[in-house]
Amino acid sequence: MPDLHELRQTLQSRLTRLLQRATEIEDTLSDPGDPDWQENALTMEDDETLSAVGALTKQEIQDIRLTLNRIDNGTWGTCVSCGQAIDPERLAERPSTCHCSRCA
Repeated sequence: MPDLHELRQTLQSRLTRLLQRATEIEDTLSDPGDPDWQENALTMEDDETLSAVGALTKQEIQDIRLTLNRIDNGTWGTCVSCGQAIDPERLAERPSTCHCSRCA
């Protein structure tokens, strides 16, 4: 089992970077664009990709916040479905997992 203090610091650092990234994405997407309709059409195509990246970023933010909450309340490493301990190798690979291999 990893050191929870170290894991918490790593997750908090990642969360800080993701929140900054999400803000940058939202700022970019809220830009009204170029008055030239052709240039704006190209920008809109880029915005679709950026929007998808933003959605993935928001999901990772949510996953990290939930993981930090489970660390704080002492339930990290326990399957939310069956209550059994999650394999340490699974947790090391994906700390945000909340299900054991059997329940996943």
